[in-house]
Amino acid sequence: MPVAVHVLGLAVFSLGTSEFMLSGLLPPIAEDMGVTIPQAGLLISAFAIGMVVGAPLLAVATLRLPRRTTLIALISLFGLGQVAGALAPSYELLFASRIVSALACAGFWAVGAAVAIAMVDKDQRARAMAVMIGGLSIANVLGVPAGAFLGEHLGWRSAFWSVGAASAVALAGILALIPDIPLPAVRPTLARELRIYRDRQVWLSVGVTALAAGGVFCAFSYLSPLLTEVAGLDAGRVPWVLALFGVGALVGTTIGGRIADAHLFGVMLWGIAASTVFLVALALLASAAVAAVGLSFLLGVSAFFTAPALNARMFNVAGAAPTLAGATTTAAFNLGNTGGPWLGGTVIDADYCFAATAWAGAAMTLTAIALTAIALRLHHRTPPAATRVIASSGAAAPTAPPPTAPAAPAAPARPAAR
Repeated sequence: MPVAVHVLGLAVFSLGTSEFMLSGLLPPIAEDMGVTIPQAGLLISAFAIGMVVGAPLLAVATLRLPRRTTLIALISLFGLGQVAGALAPSYELLFASRIVSALACAGFWAVGAAVAIAMVDKDQRARAMAVMIGGLSIANVLGVPAGAFLGEHLGWRSAFWSVGAASAVALAGILALIPDIPLPAVRPTLARELRIYRDRQVWLSVGVTALAAGGVFCAFSYLSPLLTEVAGLDAGRVPWVLALFGVGALVGTTIGGRIADAHLFGVMLWGIAASTVFLVALALLASAAVAAVGLSFLLGVSAFFTAPALNARMFNVAGAAPTLAGATTTAAFNLGNTGGPWLGGTVIDADYCFAATAWAGAAMTLTAIALTAIALRLHHRTPPAATRVIASSGAAAPTAPPPTAPAAPAAPARPAAR
């Protein structure tokens, strides 16, 4: 695995910390800005919506720009967004800084995923994506608790400064280690790239990704009150349980990334099925503290076990437009991260208990399993079409490793799914 892919994982650590750290900073932000906690919570929603909208828009806007230059510009913009948030004198300016950061984050995910895929051979795609997603997992294990610690002892603004510093380190790594990836001989056009959306498999991949992620986060978003009010845990132990979820996410990403390339549909089906079982178990055993804590870890494992496969699957079916493939996957995950918590909140507003969010999440993951089965059936009925995602996009091989990358572009064709 090229070192440059690990540099992208470091950048994702910064992005993920910024995205999720606000969950532990809402009370001090609300007090400092003179707003209610629900209003402060809109900062989280703004980031998620910015990711959904920003990923495809920035993918299209940067379609003909050099990949390395685009990554440098986006991580720089993201870092400036963190600095602006740390200095924001009002809620409105803080809100605006979160939107800017989200747009940069979305664009970086989309372009970074395409760059990671371009630097490895086809049978390493899921492993490359696992390295990037691993940065997100480590953000949940280390970055988010560290942000909460800084917010409690040095003020919430210190957390923003820290993420800004981490993004500066990532920028230095990109400048030093990301190779120049030449633009394709035939420059991509928006019309050609948008053709991927004619493929049913692309939309099935969007649905599976959004439902699989949304099902887990439907329950995880309300895990804190579930642990305190249903399981009876002390509030001081909640951050440790959230960190345990992050440890599970790191374990799941590592395992899933190593086997997904060889068993793509198997990882998707078994991983989402495991999430369904764990969600049902959480709904039934939420009042038992030990069970709730253990299931939090297992949900982290199962949710992130499938993530490399879900990413790789999109590149398999949308390989003719690798940047838009990365953008579409980013948008799909964030649709789940937005829709799942919304469904969980709707369940709670309907006067059901916090454990009912797990039932709602299980319904979403069951639907994801059904869509995966449909995609698998279509996959078996469709003959393989091509060999390598970057070749099919018309892109030249990177100037840096790996040596197995194609030396010349091939004719555009849709890659075969694994």
